[in-house]
Amino acid sequence: MRAIVCNEYGPPDRLAEQEVETPNFRPDEVRIRVRTAGVNFPDTLIIQGKYQLKPPLPFIPGFEVAGEITAIGSQVTTHSIGDRVMTLTSSGYGAFAEQAVAKAHEVVCVPDGVDDITAMALYTAYGTAYHALVQRGQIRPGETLVVLGASGGVGLAAVEIGVALGARVIAVGRSLDKLRIAREKGATVILSYSEGDLRSRIKELTNGKGADICLDTLGGDAFDAMSYAMNWNGRLLVIGFTSGVIPRLAVNLLLLKGYQVIGVYWGSFVSRSPEINAANFEALARMLKQGQIRPYVSKTYPLAQVGDALRDLSSRNTIGKLVITVAPGSETGT
Repeated sequence: MRAIVCNEYGPPDRLAEQEVETPNFRPDEVRIRVRTAGVNFPDTLIIQGKYQLKPPLPFIPGFEVAGEITAIGSQVTTHSIGDRVMTLTSSGYGAFAEQAVAKAHEVVCVPDGVDDITAMALYTAYGTAYHALVQRGQIRPGETLVVLGASGGVGLAAVEIGVALGARVIAVGRSLDKLRIAREKGATVILSYSEGDLRSRIKELTNGKGADICLDTLGGDAFDAMSYAMNWNGRLLVIGFTSGVIPRLAVNLLLLKGYQVIGVYWGSFVSRSPEINAANFEALARMLKQGQIRPYVSKTYPLAQVGDALRDLSSRNTIGKLVITVAPGSETGT
C-alpha cells in the first residue's frame, strides 16, 4: 500500500511517500480502507520527536481516519466488513496511508448522509469539543464560554457546540479576520488576543464576573490572562498548547477565585469510555441533522501532499480543519 513515512525525525519535507506492507491487525481490531485522514497539531510534533508518543522509526504519522472496514478480527462482533466508520488508529499513528488499523470498540459509524471529508472534520475536532464542554465542563445554558484558539478545528467546533447548548460565546484568536467564521457560527463577540489586554476585555464583557467556562487550546499568554479572568465556580479546560508554551498556574488563584482547572484528553477518554463517546456522536449526529453544527474544512490535500498540509497547519494561518484525501472519490466527498 502507499503511505507517507517518517524515516527520520525532522520537518515535514523529510517525509517520504513509499510502498509499505499492509498493516496486520489483532483479534479485537479492524482494518480500514482509508478514504480521508485528519491533520492535527500533534502530527506536527510527532514527526519531530517532540510529542509524548515517540514511535520507533520508521513510522507512518497521522492518527485519525475515515473509511470502510475491509477486515475484522476474530473477536469483533460490533462491526462488519463494509461499514463506513471514523476512528483513531490503534497505535496513535499510521493514518497517512491507504490502510489503517483501529480498535473495534473505539470505532464510530459515520452518520447517514455524511461524506468522508465532513466525517473527518467532525471526528476529532467535534468529539474533543463536545467531551470538553459536556463531560468535563458541565456546560449550562446561559453561561459565558470563552474559546481560545477559536479559528482552529477544535475551537470552531466548541463555538458551534457552545451556541447549540445555549451558551454565550466569546471567540478569541490571532486575528479578527480569521475569526469571521466563528462570528458566522454564532459567537456573540470575537476578540484578537494580540490586541489589548485579554484579561480586562473578558472582565468588561462579563460585567466584572469573568468566564464561566474557558476552553483553551493555546496555552501561553492567553492561558495566563484567563487564569485571572474566571468566574466563581468557573471551569478552565486545558486541551493543548498550540502556542508552543506550556503555562504555569499560580494555584492560589484557585483558592481565591473558586474555579477549577480541568484537563481534557479526548484520546484517552475514547479508550476508557467508548460507550459514552459513542453516545456523544449520536448527539453530534442530531446536531448535524438539525443544522446546529456544520464542520468547516478550509483545504484538502492528496496523500502525496501530507507535508504541505503539516506545514500549513504549523504556520497557524489556517482556519478550521485540514483533511487528507486518500481514496479515489474522497476529493469530492463521495
